[in-house]
Amino acid sequence: MKKIQTSLTAAAVVAAFSLPLAGVAMADSTPAIEKTEAVMLAANENVEEAKDAASDTWITTKVKSTLLAEDATPGMDIEVETKNGVVSLSGTVATEAEKEAAVAKARQIKGVTDVAADGLKVAE
Repeated sequence: MKKIQTSLTAAAVVAAFSLPLAGVAMADSTPAIEKTEAVMLAANENVEEAKDAASDTWITTKVKSTLLAEDATPGMDIEVETKNGVVSLSGTVATEAEKEAAVAKARQIKGVTDVAADGLKVAE
């Protein structure tokens, strides 16, 4: 039994090492293969964009819910948007302390790369 396992393992290793050479043997410069590669690249980019959009939506939801749950921040008065992990806060808060607390809470959320609070104004 051990000999069969060793033989199968050796065959798998040889097959794995020979895969890069298979493209050369099949002349992978054919137009059909090139088109397929272009389609696959485009599909991969679309999947990545969808993942980013889903991640941004999750971040926005998490930041907003955190701001609503906190007594130190007026979550109903703060708008939250996320693009590529950057959270933008806008609206009006009563004090500078509320603004700082909102920014601090947003920064703590997993996936947030930066917080822009230029649109978050303190009422005078």
